[in-house]
Amino acid sequence: MVDNRRLIVSLADRVHQLHLPVFREIATLADRCGAINLGGGTPDFAAPPKLKAAANAAILADFNQYAPSQGVERLRAGIAGRLQQVGGDFDPETEITVCCGATEGMAATLLAVTNPGDEVIILEPAFTIYGPDVVLSGGKPVYVELSLPNFRIERQLLAAAWSPRTKAIIINSPHNPTGRVFDQDELTIVADFCQKYGLLAITDEIYDEILFDGLTLPRLWNISGMRERTIVINGFSKTYSVTGWRLGYIAAPDYLTKGIRIAHNYLTISAAAPLQQAAVEAVHFPETYYQELKRDYQARRDLLLEGLEKLNIPCSIPQGGYFLLADFSSIGWTDDVAFAKRLIETVGVAAIPLSGFYHTPPSNGQIFLRFAFCKKTETLQTALQRLQNIKLMETNDRGMVYA
Repeated sequence: MVDNRRLIVSLADRVHQLHLPVFREIATLADRCGAINLGGGTPDFAAPPKLKAAANAAILADFNQYAPSQGVERLRAGIAGRLQQVGGDFDPETEITVCCGATEGMAATLLAVTNPGDEVIILEPAFTIYGPDVVLSGGKPVYVELSLPNFRIERQLLAAAWSPRTKAIIINSPHNPTGRVFDQDELTIVADFCQKYGLLAITDEIYDEILFDGLTLPRLWNISGMRERTIVINGFSKTYSVTGWRLGYIAAPDYLTKGIRIAHNYLTISAAAPLQQAAVEAVHFPETYYQELKRDYQARRDLLLEGLEKLNIPCSIPQGGYFLLADFSSIGWTDDVAFAKRLIETVGVAAIPLSGFYHTPPSNGQIFLRFAFCKKTETLQTALQRLQNIKLMETNDRGMVYA
């Protein structure tokens, strides 16, 4: 008989430091209860028909074998072209790498640049892979809270986080989970900080095409002195509604790309060949596609915002991405995870507790849930109808069921 205690001891210390995000538990409970899941960032509508057709054509044309590790040449050229439209001059041969989603892009990047004991600054609330990826790379995450109530980057808080071991900072804009687009002043704070201490910047721009109210996205790497020290991580999941394709890319100076490609090669070798061929079609979509994308997501955002406001649930107004934060503090709960689970069980709607995006959640008594609006209009309308029952949900309720 196997001694399970010895098996547990045999796991690496770095894994013992980690746990799976609350997303997994929320999704499982939502599925079991038949709840509408507005927790995960997975669209419930179809990908663009031309993109699907291109994928089918690539499979039928027998693109079945390994793609080049750095990515299909035409795709890298297309990515370089998109970046050039927003001020980026990246060489597709030496500075762009196609990988298995932005998630692998972050992992390959951190493995390539992090030495044991290096510190990486993470602005929180933060997407849940950043800290664990730093740990798995042998580094130490150092968390800096965005300043409430508007989740802003503050110069003095960054300065207080620096140490001689600081190697890099991760920044994500449009920001998950808050929907903030960090403004030029905030990015200048980050740029000044990086240049003062000789740090790398790793910028996750996965929501860069989903912006609202006429905003444009300031890019950290367009600030003087930052191009040579910034690693850009992006992908196709959000812009083209194909989160399951796991297709992303990394754009970085050639001296960093060399190491990133080594890490990428030993992680996954290459991304899926037929899907890369299909993505060539996507990066050449006309500008009207991106304009329509923004309009459609803004309409979904506004539908959810208006519906929650009618229920007297205060919300932040996201500037980009497809998440919003709703404030349920007035309901009377003090534990956002327990509240999110009860909301699933009694109202039939799933959302993600904001505490799941913090290493150490702030003790300010507020209960925020993150809602995803990358859903069909009818999905959002049905969720709002169910949320009308929240008036019946009391702090100690344990018996209600939703219709």
